[in-house]
Amino acid sequence: MAIYIAFDVETPNRANDRMSAIGISAIKDNRIVANYYSLVNPETHFDYFNTQLTGIDAEKVKSAPNFAELWEKIEPIMSKGILVAHNAVFDMSVLRQCLRSYGISWKAAADYLCTVQIGRRVLPNMKHNLDVMCEYYDIALNHHQADSDSRACAEILLRYMESGVDVSQYLRQYWL
Repeated sequence: MAIYIAFDVETPNRANDRMSAIGISAIKDNRIVANYYSLVNPETHFDYFNTQLTGIDAEKVKSAPNFAELWEKIEPIMSKGILVAHNAVFDMSVLRQCLRSYGISWKAAADYLCTVQIGRRVLPNMKHNLDVMCEYYDIALNHHQADSDSRACAEILLRYMESGVDVSQYLRQYWL
C-alpha cells in the first residue's frame, strides 16, 4: 500500500520561488496518520497581496527556520511517499526553486499526484478549486493556510480512492 504525502505551500510574493509556510499530511492505509506545519522564513520580501491572502508577513516568520533548516526536518517525511498537492505543478515548482536556491540536492525527480488533474477526469462537470471541492465533499477548510490546505488535499485524495478511483494511473514525475 502506497504512502502519500499531501503538502501545500504558501509563498511570500509573486516570484513563487520561496515558501512562507508549509503544511504536510501523510496518508497510510487509507487514512491520515500525521500532520505537520511550519512557518518558513523566506529570507525575501513579502508582497501585500500574499500577506493579505495568507496572513503571513515578515514579522510572523522572523524567528521561523529558513528553508534549509526546515528541510532537515521535513526531508525524511517528504521522502517517505508519493507527493500529492492540489494544483501540484505550483507546489512542486516552489519546492524545486527552494531546493535549488539553497543548493540542496534531494533526488532527480519525485513521483507526484495532482488532485486537480484527477478531479478533472473523475468529476468533469464541476470546478476544481480547493474551496469548491471541500464544499462538495463537506471537508473543513481554512483556505490559504498551509496546514488546512494540505489536510484538505489529503481528504480529497482519500475521497477519490474511497469512490474506487485508481489514483496510480495519474502518477507523474516532476524533475527537481
